[in-house]
Amino acid sequence: MNASIPLEDFFEDLIAKSMRGHHISESELVEKTGVPRDILARLCRGEFCDETALVKVAKALSLDPRTLTMAASKVWRPRSVTLDGLALFNMPYRDMHVNAYLVWDPTSLTGAVFDTGTDSSVITAQAAELGVRIESIFLTHTHNDHLADLDRLKSAAPGATAYANRAEPWPGTQLFSEGSSFTIGALRVKAFTTSGHSKGGTTYFIEGLSRPLAVVGDALFAGSMGGGMVSFADAWKNNREKILTLPDDTLLAPGHGPLSSVGEEKRNNPFFSAEFA
Repeated sequence: MNASIPLEDFFEDLIAKSMRGHHISESELVEKTGVPRDILARLCRGEFCDETALVKVAKALSLDPRTLTMAASKVWRPRSVTLDGLALFNMPYRDMHVNAYLVWDPTSLTGAVFDTGTDSSVITAQAAELGVRIESIFLTHTHNDHLADLDRLKSAAPGATAYANRAEPWPGTQLFSEGSSFTIGALRVKAFTTSGHSKGGTTYFIEGLSRPLAVVGDALFAGSMGGGMVSFADAWKNNREKILTLPDDTLLAPGHGPLSSVGEEKRNNPFFSAEFA
């Protein structure tokens, strides 16, 4: 399903996010690690020029040296998977791509859309082709790339209820709080507030398909995590305690990049893999 979607972040993006999150400048990192400034600058530009230096940088930034080196070597990406009841839509937005998802109960063909991306017509067309009735629209957060086409989606599915986290309200949505539960036909959905990237960022944990599924928005990416635009510490803590404690076979559907799983992220994500070694 996601074999052609590139990873959202390169190893230099992980370094940059951790530097911002820990409020460490390049000059401070040079002092902490003893890595020459020119070598550090090359690493920060994405040149994998010195593995020993990269290990020192990883340790200073609380990144796992083993998996950061794997990221720099480009030797890992999550396995491609398919799941009956899940369709991924990867759409262009400015200079990047954003994901939206259609999730449905294969028995009743009751469906829900998670975020809208930039062109909801491809989602509604797929739903019509499958015979799926869109009854719910769930927002992971309210950054524009994730709800850019909400009005058109609501018009195309006039009976659908749109939902947003009470901590991050949006006009025309029904608000909910942490721990709220929903259904998609026979599927069960539980909402977790995974803030940090945004104030009310939400993860939706879905049970009832052939394996558990978590739509995580920009909280977590394959091999990375969202930028802690509100709070890096909260983002890291929520990922660690609310997402990566889900069953290992839980499929992770992020707002950018390919699908992954809890097990793969525990083994291969430099922000977290040392925690689970």
